Amino acid sequence: MRRSAILPELLSPAGSYEALLAAIDAGADAVYLGGKGFNARAYAANFDEETLSRAIKYAHLNGVKVYVTLNTLLFDRELSAFLEYARTVYRLGADAVIVADLGAISLLREELPELEIHASTQASVHSTRGADELYRMGVCRTVLARELSYESICAVTESSLAETEIFLHGALCVCHSGQCLFSSLVGERSGNRGECAQPCRLPYNNSYPLSLRDLSLCNHIPELISSGVASLKIEGRMKSPEYVYNVTKIYRRLLDEKRNATKAEREALAAVFSRGGFTDGYFTGRTDSAMKGVRSESDKEKTRLLDEMTFKERKLSIKAICKLKATIPAELTLICKGVEVTVSGALPQEAISSPLSEDSVKANICKMGNTFFCLDREDVELELDDGLNMPLSALNALRRSACDALLLKLTERKEASVPHYERESIKAENSRTSNNTYSALCFYRYQFEAIRDTGFFDTVYLPLTELETGEAAPDGVYLPPVITDEETDEVLLMMKKAKKVGVKYALVGNISHFSLAKEAGLIPRGDFRLNITNRESLNAYKALGAESFILSPELSLPKIRDIGEGEAIVYGRIPLMLLERCYIKESFGCDKCEKCALTDRKGFKFPLIREYKHRNLLLNSALTYMGDKKGLLTQYNIRGGHFIFTKESGEECRRAIFAYKNGEALTEKSIRRIPK
Repeated sequence: MRRSAILPELLSPAGSYEALLAAIDAGADAVYLGGKGFNARAYAANFDEETLSRAIKYAHLNGVKVYVTLNTLLFDRELSAFLEYARTVYRLGADAVIVADLGAISLLREELPELEIHASTQASVHSTRGADELYRMGVCRTVLARELSYESICAVTESSLAETEIFLHGALCVCHSGQCLFSSLVGERSGNRGECAQPCRLPYNNSYPLSLRDLSLCNHIPELISSGVASLKIEGRMKSPEYVYNVTKIYRRLLDEKRNATKAEREALAAVFSRGGFTDGYFTGRTDSAMKGVRSESDKEKTRLLDEMTFKERKLSIKAICKLKATIPAELTLICKGVEVTVSGALPQEAISSPLSEDSVKANICKMGNTFFCLDREDVELELDDGLNMPLSALNALRRSACDALLLKLTERKEASVPHYERESIKAENSRTSNNTYSALCFYRYQFEAIRDTGFFDTVYLPLTELETGEAAPDGVYLPPVITDEETDEVLLMMKKAKKVGVKYALVGNISHFSLAKEAGLIPRGDFRLNITNRESLNAYKALGAESFILSPELSLPKIRDIGEGEAIVYGRIPLMLLERCYIKESFGCDKCEKCALTDRKGFKFPLIREYKHRNLLLNSALTYMGDKKGLLTQYNIRGGHFIFTKESGEECRRAIFAYKNGEALTEKSIRRIPK
């Protein structure tokens, strides 16, 4: 396997400067951190420019890489500021940036071609096709979806052109990476923009079915080493420096010794932070109720008993050679880790009184102040002519100049090897026409039968699994949001059968789907799961072959207008979560497949429906509807739209279409509007 003889990189979180110090002290190979904007942990301490600069320098002095998170979805009006900040990050010496937005990836590769890009787990990559598509766009490393099993991880890592990274330890999202809209659409705090309110940690049906235990793969270290992954990531940018230190230290030891954790080490990890224990359910493929967990008072008490720790910068010992001669400018050489720099300063003058002494010069040269270095008097070699003097300011300038030169040489950027990328030129004009165009996704065949003779929709999609040979074919098929390498052949066969019975389009919700659609002979059209929130992202997907798009439901009306094309979801219960586990079977039983929902503390019901391979979709309790607000849509140059039919009967589908056509209000108790 690739990299099988090399230990994977141990990548630790740094939500603050002290956490960065803790990670380095504990033996991390690399750290990831966020600046003051564009990162998916908006409520962490994060790093301003000055602190980020110091963090990168300190990490590099200690042989540790720094990856900066720029992994939020972006709006059009933010792209300029995003690029400017990325330039700053590159100038400061970051080893890579972690990015989720496809438009941002495309822009970065064009504007900063030498900057290494890692695709965030928010990019929803769960197959070789997805990783390779991103590699062709210039992405060096892909952080795989956390829901993948060991077999799936190995399959992607073995076959992909890109390096792979996986999560090793820490909090888990119950929803598939990058596919959660719960906090955004219900709580108006976007998880895709770093503001998640964690609705999955709240009670539903008088229990906590969505709250997962934290991940721990401490019992799978030899497997991880042999899997070929390039990097193992510890989650926790919101956690304390003590958390970072203790967790990193244990995994450092396990990796170095190439072994699984002992009982004592597992207990130590649980004492640092636990939600009733840990889970490896996704990794092992045992996705059942044993993954559930909440943080108990007992868990909290164990953490409170841990000692508080203080972390300080480690100073690097250096040696110095100082030459103060009567006829040549002052010269100072500093030596560290085999690296040597020499700088020149002012010309020493003949002393009128109080000439320089060996003690005074050495005392000055050893003043390292706020630098990363320390210098003892016995490590200073001094050549001083008698009867000379220099202003104190000139000696200080000589010392500072030498320290700056040494730091620069020790931390100079290593040349990155990034994949070649040529961006396809896309015409960026507003393509919305005066004609209304409508599309619909029917999750069930009976809904399609009920609406196909209404003449209202230009395109109707059915899930692949609802397509029956011999019956009337829809215009397009909706692809499962998750298609792993192991599932690809089965899905591709179904797609080719769809093509044979007259299906023309494939509604694609993942970057891996584009090559599948083309191989099956179907025209790809972008689903809302592509998370298109800006024009650059739309253009990037257009370059992959998408003919049309359904925009992210996180967009407001002005932001939809700014993009200039694409459909908005104007009717339907928008899926909030894509769940790997079958909650329907687990909590309700297969016989309740069409009749189950999670009810929150306020009595709102969130229906569940089945997806491909027994994955589940959790739907919004509120119905998005804009039929009685069409004048507002026109005001923002939004014409047409997309309907999603999930729990509706055939008659309810027809009534919704009739109401929308006539601009009527619905009688639903809970209606969500596209915000202004």
